[in-house]
Amino acid sequence: MNGQARKDLLASTSAELLRLRKWPAFWIILGTWILLNLTFSYLFNYLAYSSGESSRMSNGQPKEVLLQQMLPAAVPEVFTQGMAMFGGALMLILGALSIGSGYGWGTWKTAFTQGPSRITSLGGAVVSLAFVVVALVCVAFAADIGVASIIALSQSQSLALPGFGPAANGIITGTAILGMWTLAGALIGAIARGPALAVGLGLVWVLVVENLLRGVAGIFEPIKVITDHLPGTAAGSMAGAMRTVQGPATPGVLDTLSRTESLIALAGYMAVFVAGTLLLVHRRDMV
Repeated sequence: MNGQARKDLLASTSAELLRLRKWPAFWIILGTWILLNLTFSYLFNYLAYSSGESSRMSNGQPKEVLLQQMLPAAVPEVFTQGMAMFGGALMLILGALSIGSGYGWGTWKTAFTQGPSRITSLGGAVVSLAFVVVALVCVAFAADIGVASIIALSQSQSLALPGFGPAANGIITGTAILGMWTLAGALIGAIARGPALAVGLGLVWVLVVENLLRGVAGIFEPIKVITDHLPGTAAGSMAGAMRTVQGPATPGVLDTLSRTESLIALAGYMAVFVAGTLLLVHRRDMV
């Protein structure tokens, strides 16, 4: 990449980040995920812990386990458990809206005809989405640390923070999961050339199709090799590799693949999604 192309990419990234910051839907999606993360990870567990009863809200976990899961040291494990399905679905929506809305508003047509090359313009959008994913994961991690510290103080428990290794694993896990789903949404947005259809197709895949295929694989063994390596399976296995407690897992969290296999699969999917999006937009007419 020469100097001019690098400058164009930085300019496109800066412009896309500015657009996202000024976009209410952007903050609604990110805020919704932070709220859901805190609700599922701490509010429900704290209510179950305070009531003294093991219930479906706490997945039947005893009080001692619930308390340990709400302490700062457990944040790397806890904050990744909802990402495979719920967080992933929201980030897929963000990716689909980010790319698909440019077709509906006509901004891609303007950028591609008057600005730098298509690859550079779209590359700026992809880089900006990657930056958003990393920032969101770090903010969610910090928010969970804060809430967990408040709970620890209220229950006279240890305020020990997670070590560097577990914290890094948690952030890498969250970034890989949410990054893969965000890029999947971007590809679907480019395919559909609009936000509405892209969001609908993406949600159907995340919430319905993959679960249905995994159910079919239980009675039809030949397709198991495919379902074991689907995007949702890789994301769920990545989150599952962070688990240390027994009992029912959060919906979408699996143990099908090892951590290494999951990370390789997610990296492969991200590369395919990026390449597919860039190639599709580069070669296809705008109308």
